Amino acid sequence: MALTPQNNEAFLREVDDELRRDQLMTFWERYGRWTIAAVVVALAAFAGFLYWQHRRAEAAGVQGEQLQVAYDALGNTQPDAAAKTLAPIASEGRDGYKALALMTQADILLSKKQDKAAAAKFAAIAGDASIAQPFRDLALIRQTVAEYDTLKPQVVIERLRSLAVPGNAYFGSAGELVAIAYLDSGRKDLAGPLFGQLAQSETVPDSIRQRAVQMAGTMGVDAAAASVRVVSPASVSAASSKEAPAQ
Repeated sequence: MALTPQNNEAFLREVDDELRRDQLMTFWERYGRWTIAAVVVALAAFAGFLYWQHRRAEAAGVQGEQLQVAYDALGNTQPDAAAKTLAPIASEGRDGYKALALMTQADILLSKKQDKAAAAKFAAIAGDASIAQPFRDLALIRQTVAEYDTLKPQVVIERLRSLAVPGNAYFGSAGELVAIAYLDSGRKDLAGPLFGQLAQSETVPDSIRQRAVQMAGTMGVDAAAASVRVVSPASVSAASSKEAPAQ
């Protein structure tokens, strides 16, 4: 008996389904174990990644606590105890903590008047490409401070010129060093305007701004901003005498 179109379509669909089942069984027989193994390996790798992240987070917490212990020791004038705590972080710590530990080690050397050793450690930080750039820039400034008396003014200028610009995070510290180096090299024409920029910058620490106002004033640069104006007794007396007639 001939099949109707509907029966023929149903028959073909059954054959197609049966063929797919056979193909699936053949694939499973050939590759089933390998598939299970691959899934297990993938799950194990994912679990290992999660565990690694967890361990890193735990290690970061421990290193943060160790840094605080070191800073507490420094606050209690115990630099040797602080240095001992910082040593493992400086050698094996995570990037940020490692940089902080290295910087603090160098600062401890500075506090002990070991300027040459401190400068060498700061230089190592500044030249380490694995350390974030803000730390490297700060280390370069600290290195320059540690060895300033042994450097020619032009070396200081060339070293810090790129940082001694308004808008840079370290404009205050780098700018002041460069301005002093200009003075030491006899370039008051460059030192005065730079001190003026420092005095007028709202991002520069007040202590540096006040020094800059005074230095700029000695070179004839009127750079006193209202928020950082340095008022001397003489200026107060002069102001009072000017206001007297109006009263």
